[in-house]
Amino acid sequence: MSPRKAGRRKAPESFSVEKAHAAQLAMSKHVITEDHLPNEIRHVAGVDVTYTKDQSISVVVVLNHESLSINEYKVAYTKTKFPYVPTLLSFRELHPSFASIKKLEQHPDVFLVDGQGIMHQNRLGFASHLGLVLKAPTIGVAKRPLTGKVGEYNEANWAPITDKNDIIGAALLTERSKKPIYVSVGHMISLKRALDIVKHYTNDHRIPKPLRIAHRLVTKERRKLQKVE
Repeated sequence: MSPRKAGRRKAPESFSVEKAHAAQLAMSKHVITEDHLPNEIRHVAGVDVTYTKDQSISVVVVLNHESLSINEYKVAYTKTKFPYVPTLLSFRELHPSFASIKKLEQHPDVFLVDGQGIMHQNRLGFASHLGLVLKAPTIGVAKRPLTGKVGEYNEANWAPITDKNDIIGAALLTERSKKPIYVSVGHMISLKRALDIVKHYTNDHRIPKPLRIAHRLVTKERRKLQKVE
């Protein structure tokens, strides 16, 4: 089983999938798909979450945008409150992610999230949900699309992903991989700017560096906890 799907199997009795979907639809109306971040970006964060038994582990790492060096990173351990439910990942990962982010001494200009933004059936994936809570720019970066149709690739090596005539994301081919990554607006950013930022961090790898480092660190933390258990 994937570490992301591990943990508690049953949701609290008060949790309703139908109400969660309705909440997503309501919150999606508040997502901003225009740029609300500095022209000159200084710090970019990557967020990742993993699980072991009843524990959620979140890591947020902040990189200097120019040097690509690590400025700081924080780890948070929280009790897993919800099971893995497809299309409702944000209700599982929001709490542990916020727990690590609130420890930061810096305020990143934008957050890269291992998940979907508006490329979601209800236009509110984890990246968008987190952006609304933080009131900060976020970008969704996923290894596979959740919904939509991939179009033709352009000279910039990305193809629009559409759903009901709306562009909801892009499949991006990086120089180091023949497999695309799937980029979507989270909150307070345009798709063009989101693609520019993601490209900046994928010169030597398919996965953007902030997310790659966050994944490595959170995996290390999970293994440490499993040894104790």
